[in-house]
Amino acid sequence: MATGELNPNHYPAQRAAKVVQHYLNTRYGSPYRLFGLHRVHSGHAEDVADSGRKYQLEITAKERISNTTEKCSAEVLFPRGERQGSAQVQASCDELLKVNIAAQEEDLYQRYKNSQNLVSAQYLPDSHGRIEPEMKPFWHLGIVASSFVMLNESTENTLYNMAQVANITQLATENDQLKFDSHVLLHDMVSQEIIHWKLLFTWSPAEGVKMLQMEQLPHCHECDKPQNTE
Repeated sequence: MATGELNPNHYPAQRAAKVVQHYLNTRYGSPYRLFGLHRVHSGHAEDVADSGRKYQLEITAKERISNTTEKCSAEVLFPRGERQGSAQVQASCDELLKVNIAAQEEDLYQRYKNSQNLVSAQYLPDSHGRIEPEMKPFWHLGIVASSFVMLNESTENTLYNMAQVANITQLATENDQLKFDSHVLLHDMVSQEIIHWKLLFTWSPAEGVKMLQMEQLPHCHECDKPQNTE
């Protein structure tokens, strides 16, 4: 792995910056707030004793729903050795949190918290990239939930993207949290494989998204392409 200043357009910097996107989604993501990586401006990598490898980044992050951007600094540490585990991230993009989504979140929460018909959807988006407007908040929730997996699984040698929510099903509400069971498809950009994960998570405006269970599903050759609803 390269040390020192990094080319912001090459994989080492891009991979580390992508982890920042997943971190922001796990911390602040919601049905109406979704983070993406807009641009990497600069990157620096260094080995840190026996603890791992640290990346210092200057990036522009994007809140995809409001289409707002902010340039911010971030630090990503990929642990090594006995401390090897998920990447540790520090990032502050406070401007992206200023768009007020409280009313939208509360409306969605109340609508589905008290509904007699639990929501269920498949193939978000379908193979033509289409999503029914009323299902977009649940697509966004699937992306946020997937970021928990991608943050946990990311290393210096990986690059993940969300491909599709194969299905998402609302479960009975517990402790004032909306609860969801979901099957998501992640695209491993290195191996070009589609990886399947089963997720159990909750969401509320007060608590955000909380991951309860993550389970990687066995490889399925017939399932390697996002499906169509037609």
